[in-house]
Amino acid sequence: MDRAGAIDENLDSLRDIDSHLQGHPMPMSLDWIEEATGSLGQGVSIAVGKALAAKKQGRDYHTYCITGDSELSEGQIYEAFQLASYYDLDNLTVVCDINRLGQRGETMVGHHMDWYRDRFDAFGWHVEVVDGHSIEELRAGLDRAEESDRPGVVLAETVKGKGFPPVEGENGFHGKPLNDRVDEALETIPDPDMPDTEIQHGDGDRPVFCDDAPDTPSYSKGDELATRDAYGDTLKALAEAKCDLLAVDGEVSNSTRSEHVKDVAPDQFVESFIAEQNMVSMAQGLSIKGHEIFCSTFSAFFSRAHDQLRMASLSEADMNFVGSHCGVSIGADGASQMGLSDIATFRSLRDSTVLYPSDAVSARELTDGMYGSNGITYLRTTRPETPVIYDDSEEFPVGGFKTPRRPEDADVVLAGAGVTVHQALRAAEILENKDISAAVADIYSIKPFDTGEFADFVQENGGKLVVSEDHYPEGGIGEMLGSELEGTGIEMRTLGVDTIPHSGRKQKVIHQAGIGFHAIKGAVEEILK
Repeated sequence: MDRAGAIDENLDSLRDIDSHLQGHPMPMSLDWIEEATGSLGQGVSIAVGKALAAKKQGRDYHTYCITGDSELSEGQIYEAFQLASYYDLDNLTVVCDINRLGQRGETMVGHHMDWYRDRFDAFGWHVEVVDGHSIEELRAGLDRAEESDRPGVVLAETVKGKGFPPVEGENGFHGKPLNDRVDEALETIPDPDMPDTEIQHGDGDRPVFCDDAPDTPSYSKGDELATRDAYGDTLKALAEAKCDLLAVDGEVSNSTRSEHVKDVAPDQFVESFIAEQNMVSMAQGLSIKGHEIFCSTFSAFFSRAHDQLRMASLSEADMNFVGSHCGVSIGADGASQMGLSDIATFRSLRDSTVLYPSDAVSARELTDGMYGSNGITYLRTTRPETPVIYDDSEEFPVGGFKTPRRPEDADVVLAGAGVTVHQALRAAEILENKDISAAVADIYSIKPFDTGEFADFVQENGGKLVVSEDHYPEGGIGEMLGSELEGTGIEMRTLGVDTIPHSGRKQKVIHQAGIGFHAIKGAVEEILK
């Protein structure tokens, strides 16, 4: 990269605090780096996204990706390989450096090149096995791979430390500089004349996408609709109006409702199948190439791709994620399907946004607002139907909250999000019959959050707060509010799911988890004693 002109500073500054050359390349340090690197197994998936973007955009560029053989133990690699075959990505070539040695010793496959050949041939790829120390063989292998009508993989057999006998093929030198043996190594290793090289960038002209105003659905107060349905309807309207939008899903689009996009723009839907790690990284590659991404699956399944989300955040990616079937409110499917830590996952990401609508109007508005947003944005949607509680013209700015019930001089504030807003409204009705006045706050924007305005609202209504959430207490809404309101003098109780929930009917599971209107009523009576 130095000879090609991509790096213009002294290589001796590698890993120094003032150097652009970090231990692993980062986008904010080098403007030609598009994604953060260092977490193994994700590069091929990102490359699949970039190659797929070329197909969708009708652009004539070829995507190359380099991996190491230790990295080939990662399962995500094979998720990416099988999807590349499915989408016929003949514009993608992966080069694998098969040097046999990992960080602490020999890799699983070592130098058994036939094993690697059979493995990738079985995934439907064109395979080339070459001497990685021969420029001629490498170029010929790359040419044959690029000419194939299948994705191509070049397996380059190499030896670590080639040309310097003290370290050649020896274990124990991973990431270690030679220090006082540098001069000896330079005298031993040949210094061939290198050709002048210029990096050829892909065509810079991206397609002009259609960009019209979406005709989003309307809803009336009292309508019964799941927020996942409102998400699907709004996503459909956005896709019809915005040709850069891609709905990416992990084979649950009939449940997340992202399949609605197929009705109006089938080419703007990307099926990733049940491979969430590859789905997230591939979607990142699509995003880098100019697509507006809405990536959907069950909220519980995003936990499988936490590291991929972390790396997308470090890459400063602009991507939207939607997790449906969150919390115990899904009922009968049981604990394994109940996303109960997803808020904590997405809150922990750098500069992320976390949204949780309670009805169809708020789901529509928040989904519409996600288009064109910056950073990682997460929308939490629910399976059960809930009544529309807001006027169709209501607006939901990021960072705010709503007060669907706001009596004068209330004794206590009940705060919730999603399904627990409706539980809080029911609890407020019951408490009213006991001469206890309760206001209800809808925390639809979990991150960011307007703490000052909310603290004033609670202080004006008794200074006491009961929070209920369909999520584990750790990292959830109650923990967020507790830290945000520290030092305000507000007395607070939090109701969260603190047991392993059982499957059952929605309302019974909600009450058994201790977040239903009965539990809210009990917490209010306790805090008012």
